[in-house]
Amino acid sequence: MKVIILINCQDKTGIISSVTQFIHSHSGNVIYLDQHVDKSSNVFFMRLEIEFEPEQVNINSFKDAFKETITLPYDMHWSLHLDSVRPKMALFVSKYNHCLYDLLGRHNSGELPVDIPFILSNHPDLKYIADQFNIPFHHVPFSKSDCQEAEAKQLALLKEHQVDFVVLARYMQIISNRLIDVFPNRIINIHHSFLPAFAGAKPYHAAFKRGVKIIGATSHYVTAELDAGPILEQDTTPVSHSHSIADFIAKGRDLEKIVLSRAIKLHVLRKTMVYNNKTVIFS
Repeated sequence: MKVIILINCQDKTGIISSVTQFIHSHSGNVIYLDQHVDKSSNVFFMRLEIEFEPEQVNINSFKDAFKETITLPYDMHWSLHLDSVRPKMALFVSKYNHCLYDLLGRHNSGELPVDIPFILSNHPDLKYIADQFNIPFHHVPFSKSDCQEAEAKQLALLKEHQVDFVVLARYMQIISNRLIDVFPNRIINIHHSFLPAFAGAKPYHAAFKRGVKIIGATSHYVTAELDAGPILEQDTTPVSHSHSIADFIAKGRDLEKIVLSRAIKLHVLRKTMVYNNKTVIFS
């Protein structure tokens, strides 16, 4: 049995020793440990991977003892995750299909260890892709006049399927606090890295006119402030005067697919921790 523990608290001496000795005393073997101290705020972060022989541990008893012996004295924020439990990921899309195809292909090949209970869209256009991969598709129209009704349907589906996190695979609607409050740091978005310099409907056209030398993509957790949430993953690629607008768009979409898939893997493997609107990303 493999267990992942994430910890953050005010930095004090002896945290690592206390945690690892406790794990050893409960017949656990630490196979991975990574830690970081934010010196500016004096906050300690740690990620551990632990192996137990199934017959040697009752995971609920271990959690209770860990809470009482370790987390309460150190006033820790912490979470424990079983590696064998596959998280449920809902995909929200609109009309662009490049990220959706990429994620479903990676999932189909076993690269993304998640379950996908459904795909949701504010347009019916991409239902054929969901059908190709035998994943239920829900068309929930979204407009200013019926946004509250649409959000209620979204939340009902997410609750019904016990979804763990949501991926906006080019979902072209603003997510309200109503959803964000239910899924804090559990909604992942992808966008081109031109924001805010090249905001708007045609960022690659604007960047082309300015003669930029690199284009990029950013994946982040969604917060109430548009496209300003904690960053999970970023990447860039060079461009030059020899590239056309079509080249910019093609390169940008390739980056969006790669960056989004990397961000999802980090989240699924429990390698991210959020603090002060920033992320600590473990190796």
